[in-house]
Amino acid sequence: MTSLILIGPPGAGKGTQAKLIAAKFGIPHISTGEIFRANVKQGTELGQEAQRYMSRGEYVPDSVTNAMVRDRLAQPDTDPGFLLDGYPRTLPQVDELDAILADQGKRLDAVVEITADAAEVTARLLDRAAKEGRADDTEEVITRRLQVYAAETEPIVAVYSARGLVRKVDGLGSIEDVNARIVAVLGG
Repeated sequence: MTSLILIGPPGAGKGTQAKLIAAKFGIPHISTGEIFRANVKQGTELGQEAQRYMSRGEYVPDSVTNAMVRDRLAQPDTDPGFLLDGYPRTLPQVDELDAILADQGKRLDAVVEITADAAEVTARLLDRAAKEGRADDTEEVITRRLQVYAAETEPIVAVYSARGLVRKVDGLGSIEDVNARIVAVLGG
């Protein structure tokens, strides 16, 4: 079983690596954003509740996010393993994920933390913003996103480090090089 959490700062290539890892290990890539969109599109009760918050530009509360993750991890395609991307983001979500996995007879095998130099990810994000015409991705906004990421993630990494689950991987280099490092730390 390969059950993973993938974390890393904005611009570290998480989305690209998540797809590659999921394909390599034959496990579903589960991102909270995709779960939200799927529930909203399907008009589920949780989706309607999430939509009310998202339409006001507010964070979806943990109770709704946790319920969606619980439902998604109960799907049979997660039995051989899964890759969580964007969850957990808070310490209460870590506790909830522990409960979800225990209830479903599953366990977490590793937390892959993609690390990247702040100057490098800022340059990547500014480059991406210019190519995609994303005027809201200014250096100030990116710096703030990196600060929020660090503040959110450090306590979560500390919990999983204490459990011996964290595998740090340098996120600099080509997509192929980073992927090879991730596969190597996972023993794949």
